Order: sequence, then structure tokens, then C-alpha cells
Amino acid sequence: MADFREQALRYHAEPKPGKISIEISKPAETVTDLALAYSPGVAEPVREIAADVDNVYKYTGKGNLVAVISNGTAILGLGNLGPMASKPVMEGKALLFKRFANLDSIDIEVSHRSTEDFINTVANIADTFGGINLEDIKAPECFEIEKELIKRCNIPVFHDDQHGTAIVTAAGMLNALEIQGKDIKKAIIVCMGAGAAAIACMELLIKCGAQREHIYMLDTKGVIHTRRNDLNEYKKLFANNTDKRSLEDALMGADVFVGVSGPDVLPAEALKLMADKPVIFACSNPDPEIKPELAHAMRDDIIMATGRSDYPNQVNNVLCFPFIFRGALDVRASVINDEMKLAAVHAIRAIAKEPVPQEVLTAAKVSDLQFGKQYIIPKPMDPRLLPRVARAVAEAAVASGVARISLPQNYYR
Repeated sequence: MADFREQALRYHAEPKPGKISIEISKPAETVTDLALAYSPGVAEPVREIAADVDNVYKYTGKGNLVAVISNGTAILGLGNLGPMASKPVMEGKALLFKRFANLDSIDIEVSHRSTEDFINTVANIADTFGGINLEDIKAPECFEIEKELIKRCNIPVFHDDQHGTAIVTAAGMLNALEIQGKDIKKAIIVCMGAGAAAIACMELLIKCGAQREHIYMLDTKGVIHTRRNDLNEYKKLFANNTDKRSLEDALMGADVFVGVSGPDVLPAEALKLMADKPVIFACSNPDPEIKPELAHAMRDDIIMATGRSDYPNQVNNVLCFPFIFRGALDVRASVINDEMKLAAVHAIRAIAKEPVPQEVLTAAKVSDLQFGKQYIIPKPMDPRLLPRVARAVAEAAVASGVARISLPQNYYR
């Protein structure tokens, strides 16, 4: 572990600090080049944009530019460490946007005194970008921030910790339930965690067919139920009219466990309380709610997923966020709506059911992958994700009326 820590620090520091840089996309070698790039040539696109603001997409990089914005109040599983500590993570998201969807991205870390300050800062700079990816912002402030920015901004605003996690979780969950022969409309779901990711995951599963009254959500005080008087407006949505109070109570007869909480909070013995053929998504990172070895040793009929790349069935946001923004920006969507999120869910889950290309097997360092208990969701390096998810999202944006331009001809055909 010490070796990995040193390797990680060197990776970020050498040979040049950080993970992203700016490159120029036009020639700048001659006097003529410079005259076109800046004064006097730059005046011509300025006039065109002043005459029609949509020309900004024709003459600048706005349409391919995503801002990754954080205040550092919920960094990974490390907590509120401040804006500067979040910068390596935000640079990492920018790297992933470029690597997987060829989107240019810049990280922005915001210091502020209030939620209103943060919202105003982001809203005031939003028009610079084609889209905004919010990241590592704690609940419940993140809900208000995203909601208000969606109202005030004319470009897609997407809190990836909420919706990226939810989309990938839903895609994997639908496949896992199908393999286990279970109907999501009848499934009893236990959700350990009640933060931004947990609430978004459950809301999207409901849109996929889960029944709200079949969901038992737990926070640090136990089951969220209707007789508690300490719930914020978001937790109240999942207050169940039940006598269940503990995790063990909730797990009795449950079909699904979704963990977005912390390490080692699911006792192995508790798995015995669940229904036949349960689905376990232990997504706390880097350490899951239960180690897969313990879970499989306790029961041989489970499907197990984690957030880690060194186990099968990794629930990883990189399966969706680059491609959702790619599709949204390519049709100039004003928002990323539920129709677009559900389109991404179904596009991702469909890929896992198809034969896996050799290049994916090579990257995953395995000889075979087939749809089943050990492969319910695509690998992050699967090249099919970009064309399939981006197109599905773009088509959904057009069909739902939030796209400003038509789907480009032969878009990812």
C-alpha cells in the first residue's frame, strides 16, 4: 500500500504537476496566423457572435467544453477537505472527459461563504461552457445547488455524484435482477446510506419500476421511517411506514442491498436474512460495505457488485458521465432530463448482453466475459460505450424537446 501511495503521488507530480494542460488548436507560427488568431482577425467572429449569440458555437470551443466544479465539501470518501484538496479529483474528471469522450474540460474550485454564493458564482460564469459537471458537494446542499443552477443556466448542469452513480447503478441492477429471475416492481430494496448518491439511486430505480414502499433507506440512526422527526425534506421522501428499525430488520426477506455509505457496515451474517438469490451492490469506495470474499463465502447464490476495479461488476461513473455530456452537447441540450438518464441506463445495460470485443478482454486482462453473475455491466474501457450511450442520450434529448439542434447526420452510426 505504501508503494501504491508513492506511485500515486509521483503520477500526479511528475514530470509536470497535475493531469491536464491547455493546447492550441489552430496554427500560430506566422505573422498571418497571429493576425487571424487575435487582432485584427478576431474581430470578425466577435461581430458574428454579437449579431447572433448562437454563433459562439461556430467560432469558439464552447460546444465542446465542460466545467468540472466543486467546493470540496464531500471529496470521494474523505469528507469536507476544502476546495484546493478537491483539485486533484476535478483534474481527474477533466482527464476522463478527454480520454473517453474527447471533451475539453477545465476544473474550477469555488471558495464561498454560503450556498447562495456558490450558486451565484457558477451561474455567473456558466455561459463560458457547453455544460457543467458538479462534483464532490455534500448533501443536502448539493440538491439545492443543482436545482437552482438548472433553473438559472441555459446549459446542462449535472451533479455526477448523484446522477452518474444512479445511472450506472440502475443499469447494473436491472441486469442483475434479470439474471436472478426477479421483477424490480416486486423487489424489496434496502439502501444503506441517505446522502446525495443514495437518494438519486433510489429515485432512478423508482423511475425504472421499483416501488417506493418497497424501499427501506437507512442513515446513521437506522431505518428512515414516518415516525422520525429529524428528517430533511429529501429523506422524508423515503420515510417508510414500518416498524423496522435496524439494518437486520430491513434485510429480512430483502432482494437487494445497495450500499453508498461506508466500509464494513454490512455484517456477513446478515446476508442470511435476505431472500433467495439476492443482489448486493456494496459501492463504498475504496472499501465496500462488505468484502466480496466474505459475501460469497456466506452465500453462493448472490450477485455482487462494488465500486472497485479489482473485482467483477464495477459500478463506475465513467461508464456514463463522459458519454451523457457528449450526447447532450452535440445536440446543444438545455438540460439533462430524466428521459436522457433513462436512455443512458438502457444503452449501458444492453451492451453487457452482447459479445465482448477482444480489445476489451485484453484491457480487462481476462480471457472471457459473458453476460451473467460475474458480468452484469460493461467494462469502462469498452469502446462501444461512447457511440451507443452518446447517441441514445442525444436521441432522447431531441425526442423530449430539450435539444436546440437536430441530431447530426450519421451521428455515431
